[in-house]
Order: sequence, then C-alpha cells, then structure tokens
Amino acid sequence: MSTKVSDHVLQRLREWGVDHVFGYPGDGINGLLAAWGRAENKPRFVQSRHEEMSAFEAVGYAKFSGRLGVCAATSGPGAIHLLNGLYDAKLDHVPVLAIVGQTHRTAMGGSYQQEVDLHTLFKDVASDFIETVTVPEQLPNVIDRAIRTAYARHAPTAIIIPGDVQELDYSPPTHEFKMVPSSLDRSTWTAIPSEESIQRAAEILNSGDKVAILVGQGAAGARAEVEQIAELLKAGVAKALLGKDVLSDELPYVTGSIGLLGTRPSYELMRDCDTLLTIGSSFPYTQFMPDFGKARGVQIDIDPHMVGMRYPYEVNLVGDAKATLEALIPLLSADRGREWHDQVCANVTRWREVMGRRAELSADPINPEYVAHVLDPLLPADAMVSSDSGSAANWYARHLTMKPGMRSSLSGTLATMGCGVPYAIGAKFAHPDRPAIALVGDGAMQMNGMAELITAAKYRDLWEDPRLVVAVFNNHDLNQVTWEMRAMEGAPSFLPSQEIPDVQYAAFARSLGLTGIRVEKPEDVEAGWRAGLEADGPAVIEFLTDPAVPPIPPHATWEQMEATAASILKGDADRGSMIKQGLKAKVQEFLPGREKQ
Repeated sequence: MSTKVSDHVLQRLREWGVDHVFGYPGDGINGLLAAWGRAENKPRFVQSRHEEMSAFEAVGYAKFSGRLGVCAATSGPGAIHLLNGLYDAKLDHVPVLAIVGQTHRTAMGGSYQQEVDLHTLFKDVASDFIETVTVPEQLPNVIDRAIRTAYARHAPTAIIIPGDVQELDYSPPTHEFKMVPSSLDRSTWTAIPSEESIQRAAEILNSGDKVAILVGQGAAGARAEVEQIAELLKAGVAKALLGKDVLSDELPYVTGSIGLLGTRPSYELMRDCDTLLTIGSSFPYTQFMPDFGKARGVQIDIDPHMVGMRYPYEVNLVGDAKATLEALIPLLSADRGREWHDQVCANVTRWREVMGRRAELSADPINPEYVAHVLDPLLPADAMVSSDSGSAANWYARHLTMKPGMRSSLSGTLATMGCGVPYAIGAKFAHPDRPAIALVGDGAMQMNGMAELITAAKYRDLWEDPRLVVAVFNNHDLNQVTWEMRAMEGAPSFLPSQEIPDVQYAAFARSLGLTGIRVEKPEDVEAGWRAGLEADGPAVIEFLTDPAVPPIPPHATWEQMEATAASILKGDADRGSMIKQGLKAKVQEFLPGREKQ
C-alpha cells in the first residue's frame, strides 16, 4: 500500500516525538482520520467536546510538559473554533502546532461549503509560521519548519492541508531545482549576553541596598540560580502569575504573586526597593512596579523583542535565564546589610497570618478564601494545579503555596475563561502519573468545563494516577466582573448580566460516572477536599461560596484587607445595594493609581 500524504504527516509527528494530538473530527480532515486508523492511533488522537477545548488542551499539555502541544480540526468552523486557544498560546508564549483541513483545491475560491480564507484567519495568531500544503513534496519541510518555529519562537504555528492533498500519494522532495529538502534534528542552544553588558548589570545590582527580583515563567529553568542570586543580594522575590511555580513559596523571602491578584508583600517589595531585577517575565502592569526614577533596573529575557518595554531598565540582558545568571553571579557582592531582607521576610509572615484570618471569616454560606486555604496543606507533593479566569484566580494566586515539584498555570495574558478544566486534561496526558486539580468558577464551568468532564470520563482509564479534581466555586455570579463593576464603575451588580443559573455540578459529574461532592457548609470543606483527592478517578467538588467576599487589591493596607472583608460580610444583607451602603468609597480606595499607602 502506498504512503499517503496523511500517513506521512502522522509519521513525521511521531519522528518529532509527538505522542498526543488533541482534536475533533470533521470531513475536512477525513484523510488524516483514516491515516490515524492505519497508524493504530499513533500519535493518540484525543477527542475533546469542542475544537476550542482541543486547543486549550494542547496549551495545557505544552505548559505542563515543556513540549510541543498539537491540535487538529476540520476546515471552516473547526478551524475558527481553535482561535481562542491558539491566542492563549500566542500571548503566553507556548509552543503549539495546529493542523487544519481545507476544502479540496478544485473548489478553492468558489465560495464552497465551509471554505474560509484560513491564511487570513490565522494571519495574526500564527504569524510566526503558517503554510498551506498544495503538493506532497512540500512535506516534510512544512511540518519541520512549523515545529521548529513553534519551539524557537515559543508560539503557535499552523499547517493547512486541503482534503484532496491528504489523499495524494506521498513523494519526498527531490534533488532538483525549486525543491526544499528538510531534516529532523533540533539541537539545543544557549544564548548568553555580552561580557560588557553582564558587567554593567553587575554594577547596578552591586550598588543596590534594597533589591527586588521579579520572576516569570522564563525563569523556570533557572530555579537554583534564582535562589542563589536572591540570597546573595538579600533580595525579595515576587512572582508573575505565570511564574507561580518557578520558586517555592516556602522560601521566606518569596513574596508571592504580583499585580491586582497579588500579595501585599509583593506590592511593598516593589514600592520600597531601590533596585529591580526582572528574570523571564513580561509582566505588563507598570503601576505595580517601582516608581520611575526610584529604582535602577536590569532585565533578563530570551526574546529580544520583549525586553525594555515594561520598565525603564538600564541594562537589558538578552539570553537564557540560567546561563545569564551563571555568568552574572560571580560578579556580585554579598556586602550589604540584612535589614531589607528581614523586613521582606517579616512582611511575608504577616501576610500569611492576615490571609489565614481572612479565610476564617464567616460567610454565607462558605468563604471562597477558606476553600483555597483548606486545600493548601492538602495539595499532593506532585500536584499539577490549573486555575480558570475569574475570582477563583485570586484565591489560587494568594492562598496556594507552591512547593518544589508542584506545577501550576492559568491563562496569564489572554485571561480567557474556560481554560481551567481543559488545561488539567492536557496536564494529565502530559503526566498521567500525577494528580491534577482545577480551580474553576461556576461561570467558566458552565462555559466550557461541564462538557469537558465528558472528555475526562472518556479517558480516565488511560491515566496511571486517575485523580483529576475539579473544584467549582458555585456562587451564582460572574464574580470578578461584578467586583470590577463595583470598583471601577461605582455601580451595583447588574443582575441580568451577572447572575447565572444554579447548576447541580456534582450531580452532573455523578451522571457521568464520576465522583460528585456538594459542599454546603464550612465545616464540610476539608472533608470534601479529602474525598475528592482520595477518589479513584475524576471528581467534581462543588463548593457553595459567598459572592460578597471581595478580592481586595494588594495595595490596600493590612488593616483594610481585614476590616473591609469583615464589614462587607457582616452588614451585607442585600448584595444588590452594597454600593448604596457606602462601600463604593471603600472599594475605590483600592484602585490602581490611587495614593499608595
């Protein structure tokens, strides 16, 4: 039997080490589906409920494995559905390859069914590489370039294969004019800044007495070096949300997340420092960084296109984080006092005490902070945690202690809803021997999560460790936007847009043969978590939480963080009239750009 183009596509993916493709079938990729049958489902085709979920699962797989994520979809609507997940990959700098079908070449340009101009459609999201395969000889070069580019640029790429091309006999490129050969190898490489720029950076860091370090996901491969330089400089370390698992929160000088969802110690670290070192982060919110002119700055980033645009750094070191720090550390002096270090550590200790007290505040029926607070000591040592966008991300950012060996992620830059559950599924395929936990609001669960529970049920038997725990914060409210309306617009909750139906999430999980647990009282929260974490397969824990618990921004004072939550929870009988009760002024005090406490 001859080798078809579709057969060669799967063969080349296998040769690149691709073992999973997340997709949804359609006649635009019928040739590829037939090839999967001939290839005995290698690489494994993982069927989601929706193409957007296929893309999210590919992103989750890539984020938690460090390897290429691959998704596949049919032409027209299937390709369109991939976009949101691919944009998530683009904005968070994740290597993902999309393989999409197209109408037959004979019909292209004829306004045929499901014919969409896919080059225009993917022009922005896959701007680093997108190509249509029109003849067999274009392969394997197109696949190889798409994969190499995805890895090199940390970006999504796309390959379009018309349906009739998938069915053609494969013939490789020949040694002739206008043929493009290809090869598989992708050797590793390391970028290191010039010696002169390293020395300039060292001069700045050595001159500082109050050093702050900001790390993002780009520092993930340099954990030991980040710890070493932090201890050498007696610095505090704040983490962008995408870098939450880069450094252990058990280290006393790690101040936690930064930004609107961040911690008070991180806010104070940036407010009071005289020197800033940013490693592998493109954190965009300048108002949470030192005032211009107050701190000298050094940045380390692998991408020359992303340096120097978040803060007026004096030195921008373009290079691999690990290699750059290895070159920088020998030039640094440890000759500085411990007062700054001790103050940073004291702030971290106080923060943990305050957050513990906030979590213990009574609520109606359950304080959502308490839900995350109780999970924290129960997290398995090898846990993989995903968070959806929304108020649940506040509790993820502030209450979960990342320890060595744990992994976590969320949609950091696009901040899209609906990624929490498919991320966890992608993580399970990346590491089937590890437990995954997804923290999801009820809005995101209704948007995407419920359907993907079907996917979890379908593939549960493939996972060596079958645990995939989905925690749903059920408060009948699109809570993050509700609080943004109150704070930024000075308006009460607009119920027609914010109130969402009450759904029996645990019962739905049980209808799929999964474990379903409904927790209605604070005293049952710990037992609910334990039951979910001890289940013999995927589990949904539905926590009935109070939408009136405010996600107070980190630049609120220590006292306001406690007092505002207590006053709201104590006096809020009518949540719709909260602003009328005088809370508008309190909330507005915490807006970015206001006078710093």
